[in-house]
Amino acid sequence: MELGRLEYLQALVTEFQVTDSTEAKEQVLANLANFAYDPSNYEYLRQLQVLDLFLDMLTEDNESLVEFAMGGLCNLCLDKTNKEYILEANGVEPIINCLSSSNEETVVSAVTTLMFLTTPRSRAQTTALPVVECMLRFSLSANRRLSNLASIFLQDYCTPPQLEEARNLSKHTAVGIPLPKD
Repeated sequence: MELGRLEYLQALVTEFQVTDSTEAKEQVLANLANFAYDPSNYEYLRQLQVLDLFLDMLTEDNESLVEFAMGGLCNLCLDKTNKEYILEANGVEPIINCLSSSNEETVVSAVTTLMFLTTPRSRAQTTALPVVECMLRFSLSANRRLSNLASIFLQDYCTPPQLEEARNLSKHTAVGIPLPKD
């Protein structure tokens, strides 16, 4: 049974790599992101280098590919081994860049992933000043999912001095990260 699971996941990865169809790539990546939700698939997904595939897709122009890749990383990063892999692969920066997406699901997954990736070692990067400024803006969004998630991020992951610095800086500069479309 377990060998069948690995073979099936390998077939999905192979299909993603060989197909020229954008629609097929989107469907396969969505399936891989869904499989990333199940901890029994983590080892197989690492073995098949799906974490790298997800990280690579974060810089694509196709918003659906970015959304599914971000969702897959979000599903995988609760696992300690996957979290360490993403951090070691310099995955925080492309995840932060996803905060500027116009796709709500991508942004929600990026915020959640940053929360899951925050460790004492990564905190300086996941709660850098531009991220805190962005979260302050998101916390004011009319989108309840986004505003609630950003508020939790600010409350649970940021220090009072970080919040104060971001608030003061926001008063004096133009803010560059747009809110996602509702």
